[in-house]
Order: sequence, then C-alpha cells, then structure tokens
Amino acid sequence: MPISFLRQLAGTRRTSRRDRHLGCVLAFVAGAVNAGGFLAIGQYTSHMSGIVSGMADNLALGEITLALAALAAWLAFVLGAATTALLVNWGRRNQLHSRFALILLLEAALLLLFGLAGVNLAAMRDLLAPVTVLLLCFIMGLQNAIITKVSGAVIRTTHITGMCTDMGIELGKLFYYNRRPLPGQPVYANRDKLVLHAMLIAYFFSGGLCGALGFKQIGYSATLFLSFVLAILTPGPIWQDVRLRWRFYRRHGI
Repeated sequence: MPISFLRQLAGTRRTSRRDRHLGCVLAFVAGAVNAGGFLAIGQYTSHMSGIVSGMADNLALGEITLALAALAAWLAFVLGAATTALLVNWGRRNQLHSRFALILLLEAALLLLFGLAGVNLAAMRDLLAPVTVLLLCFIMGLQNAIITKVSGAVIRTTHITGMCTDMGIELGKLFYYNRRPLPGQPVYANRDKLVLHAMLIAYFFSGGLCGALGFKQIGYSATLFLSFVLAILTPGPIWQDVRLRWRFYRRHGI
C-alpha cells in the first residue's frame, strides 16, 4: 500500500473512499483487540451491550462487586469516546491537520502499553486484570468515537450488531421484487451501503481471527503489530503541522 495513501487516511481532507479504508483498518484492529483481549482476560471489551446487560444481571443477583466492575468498564468506554471528542474539537479550534492522527497515535501508544503490561499480567493477574479491562474499554471508546467523527456517524468499528442489522435491511431491499407499478417509490437496495457493511464485518472477523491466533502463538507481543498499523497512519498529518508551526515561528521571529 503506497505511503502517500496511508498518510491521507488520517488527514483532515475526507472522502467517502478514505473513510471506508480507514474504517476497514480500524475494524481489523478492533476485532483483533476484542479477540486477543478475551484470551488475555476472559472478557470482550468492544461492545457495551453485553457489559451493561451483565451489570443488570449482577445487580439482580446481588453481585454488587461484579456490577460495579461492569459499571467501571462502561465508564471507561464512555471516557474514551469523550477524550476523542475533546481532542478532535481542540484540534479543530486550533486548525490542526493532525487532529485525527493524534488520537490514532494515542491509541497506538495505549495498545503498546497493553502489550508491555501483558508480560506481568500472569504474575500479577489479580491486580492488573481489572486495569487491563478498563484500558481496553477506553481504547475501544476512543477508536469508535474517532471513526464516528471522521465519517459523520456513518461508520462504526468496535461492534457489528448495527452493521449486521443494516446489512440485513439492505439485503431485504435487494431481494424485494418490484413486480408491478404501485403507488409510491419502488424498493431499491443501497448497494454501496451493503458493500461497506460487508467489508467492515469481514475486516472485523479477520482481525479477530488474526488477533486470536497471534495471541495464541506469540502472546502479548501480537499487540505490537496492531500498534504499528495505527502509528504508521499518523506521521504525515503530524509532520504537516510541525512544518507549518515552524514556518510560522520563523516568520514572526519567535
């Protein structure tokens, strides 16, 4: 994949094509983190439906500690999304070309932290496992919010329930037979939307498979690859901001 293309994925000049390709990359990463995280700590961290349902179940069963743990995981996801919103809006107000790239770089750094912390997870599981859950939930909230902001809420990457629903709706339209003229508009499927959701689901599944196999074979070091994938998207926009700031300071003698 050309370096120039990778540099554009995290830039501020957005097209539907760039959004789609960035969404596929992030769906792959989310699938890998979700599957690898499950093998590491025995819990999926990308979809909040199960976590909130577990919170309700544990409250009903009187398991207050487990319910509070689920609440903390949910709050970590929300905090991750809020962090993305804060950084994106700060970057927009300061006219930064790297406002999306900086968040991807932060996610890459946190994934690297997860990989490094995993070395000690087996020896200190009781202490580090809860922290790891919160870290992964924060990362998933961070990521889901950035692709939501970038694509104008068209693309999600950390969970596929909505995508499967939309895909089913479009398939229903695709197979609908407009047999004869009737009042109202004919039924047509949005083929672009159908293809987009199929691609995102495929990348999420592929990421999950690679994440599970990678974790099984080489352990936490598998997250180094995911961190690299995200980090390689960021230098272009960041360098553009550094260059512009340098020119500004030189011009004004600062």
